[in-house]
Amino acid sequence: MRVVTFATCVLAACLGASIFATDKPSSTANTASWSGKAAATYLDGRMVWWMGWDVAARDHGTFCVSCHTVLPYAMARPALRATLAEQAPSAPERQLLDSVTKRVRMWKEVEPFYPDEKRGVPKTAESRGTESILNAVILVGYDAPTGKLSPEARLGLDNMWGEQLKTGEAQGAWSWLQFHNSPWEGDSQYYGAALAALAVGSAPGNYQSAPEIQDNMKLLREYLVQQRESQILINRVILLWASTKVPGLLTPAQQNSIIDEALSKQQADGGFSLSAFVGAWKRHDGTPLETKSDGFATGVVMFVLEQAGMKRDQPQLKRGLAWLALNQDKTEGRWLAYSLNKQEDISTYTGHFMSDAATAFAVLALQAAN
Repeated sequence: MRVVTFATCVLAACLGASIFATDKPSSTANTASWSGKAAATYLDGRMVWWMGWDVAARDHGTFCVSCHTVLPYAMARPALRATLAEQAPSAPERQLLDSVTKRVRMWKEVEPFYPDEKRGVPKTAESRGTESILNAVILVGYDAPTGKLSPEARLGLDNMWGEQLKTGEAQGAWSWLQFHNSPWEGDSQYYGAALAALAVGSAPGNYQSAPEIQDNMKLLREYLVQQRESQILINRVILLWASTKVPGLLTPAQQNSIIDEALSKQQADGGFSLSAFVGAWKRHDGTPLETKSDGFATGVVMFVLEQAGMKRDQPQLKRGLAWLALNQDKTEGRWLAYSLNKQEDISTYTGHFMSDAATAFAVLALQAAN
C-alpha cells in the first residue's frame, strides 16, 4: 500500500512536468505537425507490453528496467501530460514507479536482474551497478519538479553510491551490463556513469552539495573527466547533458567542442543517424549499419542541445526539430530507429526497442521546443 501511495503522490506533483528538462525560451521552429496523443498511446502501449512480457519479469512481482524502453519512458511520459490535459498520471507510470520503489526498498532481498548463477560472473555485479543507476535516475526524475527529495529517491541514491567502484581503472564508475550490444550494453560503462551524474545533478534540495557524498562525487568527476576523450560521441553527448546539471564536468570550450562535433553529423534532411555516433561499431550479423536519419539520434541531439542552452533560432536546431515534427509514424505514433547490432524487423515487438527510445527523446525535444 505504501508503494501505491508514494507513486500516486509523486506523479501528481509532476503533472505537466518534463523530467530533467530545464526552462528555456520557446523555439521558433514549426513543430506543430506531430501528435502528442499518438506518442503517448504508443509509449503507454509499449510499457504495458514490457511489464507483461515474461522475459522482463523479475522476482517479487517486479520487472526489469531497460535502457531502451523503460528508462526513456520514465523520462518522457510526464512531459506529455499538459499537452494531453491529463488530470492524472497514466496507469503504466504508476506501475513503473511501484516496481522501482519496491526494488529500491528491498535492495538486499531482490535478485539481480542477471545473477551469476544463471548468467556467469560478473553478471551480478553488472546488474547491481546498472540497476542502481537506472532506479536513481527514475526516482529523482519524478521528484525533481516537486523541489523535494523523497525518502525513496534518497534510498535509491544511497543504493547507487553503495555500488560505485572505489578501486581499479574504472574507479568512480559502476559495473555495467555487458552483452556486446550497442549503444547501451556494449561500450557503455561511461554512459552509465554519466547517467549517475545526471541523477545527482537533477536531485532537488541541493543534494549534489551534501557533505556525505563529496568523496563519491570526487571519484565520479575524476572518472568522467579522465575517460572523456576515449569515448564514442553518443556517450559524450550524454556527458554534455550531465554537465548542464553538475558543474565541473566540462569547461565551456569542451561543451562547445561536443556540440560542434555532434552538429557536424547532421544530414541533408536535417536529421541525425545513430551510426555516426558510435565510432567503429559493427553489427554482429555483418550487415551494414543503417545510415538514414533516425528518431533516436535526432531526438537525443536536439534535446541535449536544448538543455545546453542553444538559441532556438539556431538553424541546425530548427532543422533537426523540423525533421522530428515531420517524421512521426502517423499510424503508430512512434519515431523509427534502427538496431546497431543486427538487421531487425522493426515491425516485431523486440524490433520496436530502438523506436521506444527514439519516441521518448523525440517527445522530450519537441516538448522542450514548445
